[in-house]
Amino acid sequence: MTMRVSGSVARGYENVREAFAAAQAHDEGQAQLSVYRHGELVVDLWTGEENRIGIVMSCTKGIVATCAQMLVERGLLDVDEPVTRYWPEFTATSATVRHLLTHSAGIPSFPKEAGLIPIDALDWDTCAKALGAATPMWEPGTAYAYHALTYGYLVGEVVRRIAGRSVGEFFRTEIADPLELDLWIGLPEEQEHRVVPQFSTAPELKLPAALKFGMKTLRALMRGYMFAAECLPLLNTREGRAAEIPAMNAVGDAHSLARMYAATIGEVDGVRLLSEESARQARTPQTDSLSAPSPLNLMRIPFPQRFGLGYELSRPGEPMLGPTSFGHAGAGGRLAFADPASGHAVGYTCSNMAWDPMSGADPRWLPWTAALSQVR
Repeated sequence: MTMRVSGSVARGYENVREAFAAAQAHDEGQAQLSVYRHGELVVDLWTGEENRIGIVMSCTKGIVATCAQMLVERGLLDVDEPVTRYWPEFTATSATVRHLLTHSAGIPSFPKEAGLIPIDALDWDTCAKALGAATPMWEPGTAYAYHALTYGYLVGEVVRRIAGRSVGEFFRTEIADPLELDLWIGLPEEQEHRVVPQFSTAPELKLPAALKFGMKTLRALMRGYMFAAECLPLLNTREGRAAEIPAMNAVGDAHSLARMYAATIGEVDGVRLLSEESARQARTPQTDSLSAPSPLNLMRIPFPQRFGLGYELSRPGEPMLGPTSFGHAGAGGRLAFADPASGHAVGYTCSNMAWDPMSGADPRWLPWTAALSQVR
């Protein structure tokens, strides 16, 4: 079934509409694409039903990074201070906030001895206590590997300790409300009727042969990945969307993601979230000189992630709009980012989790990112 494309584009963006339509022609799910440029909405497209929202998966991490960067800009958070300055019970005393933001803290999973099961992801205090007592799998700052689920609790707890409110509440009052976003970490019940459930047509993930090795660090990392995967069914429940799981469970639309990122690189209706200098620091590469912990090098990941301060940076498997882009992708194909060089900010959401990050860029991204790159 071919989904009809609805919405509008500004003059000069007609090719983006055509490219989005081509990209979604054979997608069984609903999708949205929104683009701002220099603070103005220039693309607002969707397939399926209008005015719907959905889980944005790890695009949530970019939202949390923005919350942290706002605290940095206000002088309330120093990324080079030990985490213990803000979270005294945190036992990994050599870890700094920079390590948390760059996935180099060595805590990619909950400690095995904590005995957590997926339903525990809904309990903030349980998760924060377990991570606060965790022993890093490598010396913080010496290597990095994706903290698929723990990132949100680690950075979110630092935000909570500084701001005196949860990261979801900080996001709502400091970002979502001023920008009038349809985007939440912790979805209000009155918004439930708008949610499009997620599903997947992607083939089952085949784990690399190296994962058969019984190495402690490798086991810890894969335990983190598998625990996150086991939490996915929660996201199609009211309880899973109402909780704050700030690595993966923000709910909203593409327009709101694009609008938030637009406000990180410029003013949007009188609101600007980050100064030019703060945005530059946030997208400065932090992990290019690091490698994965030695056991993980056996996996030979084809398109390793690159990180700034909490944001993903451009890479072959996620090119965005080029080397100045920063943002975050989400499992299954969601994508949100800003590109200061072109002035564009982009949000893309989808209900079909079809993207396999091990295979390169999502084919649904390529047509419209190519068309956007041609806009002058």
